[in-house]
Amino acid sequence: MSVSSKVRLDKFLWAVRLFKTRSLSTSNCQGGKVEVNGRSAKPSYLVKIGDEISISRSGWIKSVKVSSLLDRRVGAPLVAKYLEDLTPENEYKKARAVREERAVSWLKHGARKGRPAKRNRRQLDRWFQMHVSEA
Repeated sequence: MSVSSKVRLDKFLWAVRLFKTRSLSTSNCQGGKVEVNGRSAKPSYLVKIGDEISISRSGWIKSVKVSSLLDRRVGAPLVAKYLEDLTPENEYKKARAVREERAVSWLKHGARKGRPAKRNRRQLDRWFQMHVSEA
């Protein structure tokens, strides 16, 4: 685990597992979907401790505050040392609604294409488990 005083934004977002790959992190920064302290930031922006990062996802916004810096990817349990989650609960509700909408959309449109792929089947299983447990 390498800790330094300056870390590129795209590298930090990848290291704390907000994006699956560094290239996804870079493309989201270039696309204007990442803001630091309320301003759009390039992938080369140098992140500092205390910076607030907002990431626009499909229909909702994830907000975090930088607690500590790192430039190497860490395991999921260690991420809490480097970030403070500032995302309000209503944003997580929006995210769940988006996921449900996608699952329903797949049922309406994608189901006619034959057998679901492994990923789609798992998504459907999760969706049905959520709704069956609520009833």
